[in-house]
Amino acid sequence: MADHDIDTGDFDFSFIEKRLGVTRRTFLKFCTGVAASLGLSTQAAVAMAKTIADPKPKKRPPVIWLHGQECTGPSESLLRSEQPSLEHLILDLISLDYHQTLDTGAGHKVEEMKKKSMEENKGKYLLVVEGAIPVKDGGIYCKIAGETMLHATKEAAEHAAAIVAFGSCASWGGVQSAYPNPTEARGAQAVLPGKTVVNIPGCPPNPANFLGTVLYFVTFGQLPPLDEQNRPKWAYGRLIHENCYRRPHFDAGRFATEFGDEGHRKGWCLYKLGCKGPETYNNCPSLEFNNVGGGVWPVGVGHPCFGCSEQGIGFNKPMFALADVKTHTPPNAFPEVADREQKQGISPTAAAVGGAAAGAAVGAALMAGKKLGGSSDSSDSQDA
Repeated sequence: MADHDIDTGDFDFSFIEKRLGVTRRTFLKFCTGVAASLGLSTQAAVAMAKTIADPKPKKRPPVIWLHGQECTGPSESLLRSEQPSLEHLILDLISLDYHQTLDTGAGHKVEEMKKKSMEENKGKYLLVVEGAIPVKDGGIYCKIAGETMLHATKEAAEHAAAIVAFGSCASWGGVQSAYPNPTEARGAQAVLPGKTVVNIPGCPPNPANFLGTVLYFVTFGQLPPLDEQNRPKWAYGRLIHENCYRRPHFDAGRFATEFGDEGHRKGWCLYKLGCKGPETYNNCPSLEFNNVGGGVWPVGVGHPCFGCSEQGIGFNKPMFALADVKTHTPPNAFPEVADREQKQGISPTAAAVGGAAAGAAVGAALMAGKKLGGSSDSSDSQDA
């Protein structure tokens, strides 16, 4: 169904044209794309569109955003998002009541506002955790306003309507949890037993995966379907290897073996350089980053995937170690045909002609043998 055929009733989308500067057609196309990515129907796309476009929406869900041990990469990627843009997200879709990086205020007043928002919105606010949470020595290795991140996370999670771990650090512990993990850094779900934590891993994660999850929550008042690791299925349901545009080279046995070699320059598969795409679930090759296009993601710019969104792989498995391929594992050696012929000075065309001639000769010999055998049999029978 074309986007201009979608039945939106008599809903007025003029607010969108004024607020976001996009046409109704473009906006509906975006919402349809988001719904399709989530595996939802066209009617779900309409519901999302109306939620975003409503100039007088219901009370926006409050968001409490905590930062632990991290580099602020998830927030940085979110700052560059376009669908929807950050300002539309925090001004129209949600109420960002507390964010330790983006807060305009500082000091005790900001902390008081956080406590007030949590108290007034019990059971209604969305908690976003960014960064790992150290638990060694009571969590003293990460403090905000005199409180440990461990205490702040548990306190905010107590009455949250939903909890989202944004980034690999918040999901699994990230680089902070790599051996020897001196602060015993952990992900949010590890320190919140009994709570459902939606993991949106990545280093950094794609902002669209977060925004799509939030948009689903804002529209339907619940979280999208999750996999066994509590990741949104719509974003982490397939291996990178399945949709990677270097996959044909993998299947054909064409691999880059060194950075800058002929295979690397030609865009061949990076499996032998340690690409973890065959064992990492994410939508990087199909979504890329920030709508820039042109292959803006690690493999697209010539670097192997290091499995940042997969627990136990990114930050733990050696960078150049071969991935455990979950589909088809290539052999160590492939037969060289064209390359050997070219080294011997034989062109592919000449090789094909020679092969055909050889085949014809073999075929003629077999036919001759068959005829001789037939005549011999006939003669023997006659003699008998």
